[in-house]
Amino acid sequence: MFSRLREDIACVFQRDPAARTTWEVLTCYPGFHALTLHRMSHWLWGHRLRWLARALSHFTRWITGIEIHPGATIGRRVFIDHGMGVVIGETAVINDDCTLYHGVTLGGTSWNKGKRHPTLESGVVIGAGAKVLGPITIRAGAKVGSNAVVVKDVPPGATAVGIPARIVEPGREQARLEKAENLGFSAYAVTRCEDDPVALAIHGLLDHAVETDRRLAALLKTIERAGVSLEDDVATADKFDPNYLSKIVD
Repeated sequence: MFSRLREDIACVFQRDPAARTTWEVLTCYPGFHALTLHRMSHWLWGHRLRWLARALSHFTRWITGIEIHPGATIGRRVFIDHGMGVVIGETAVINDDCTLYHGVTLGGTSWNKGKRHPTLESGVVIGAGAKVLGPITIRAGAKVGSNAVVVKDVPPGATAVGIPARIVEPGREQARLEKAENLGFSAYAVTRCEDDPVALAIHGLLDHAVETDRRLAALLKTIERAGVSLEDDVATADKFDPNYLSKIVD
């Protein structure tokens, strides 16, 4: 028990730079209080003392603003920052080293009994206000952006954002910004609003331009590996063989 408490206190210091002393964590962190009391209510639930478990869970909600069903399974070194408005359903599973911010819901999409809440694998981070709904799995190391609504599995290490959530490819957003600057207009004008068809069209054009640049760069590397200089006579317009590049690539 005490080893668990020490782990919980240590993970607060690791993930919240505002934490100053152990006494402050013990007395002023509702996420720490909610998780500690949940372990007690979960033990009662597992021993079929269901009313006592629900009563303790209700008391925890009253003093912390965090509602965790006593049937939920929560691993080690889980951190709930701020915590107000967090709701975790009965069949939710949160593995080790996960982080949840305020307003997060791990909810269900069905009134049927059985597994109906999400599973978070190790190291998952759920941003403020995000809703993760249904018996889906957020794989290890994944991140869910603030206010996202996730209804499908998220791959390991991926980032999901938006309503409904979509997977953001690593580096794509930065590549868009750089391409926008190179094309001569402010990248800040490219809104991230998913309901704006103009923004979607601009994003599509920027993605196409980035992909075209990538393919051209790969083609130039292939030509260089073949020992051909673009300044050779064969590359001039009057002597250029239309099938020359395809022969090199083959």
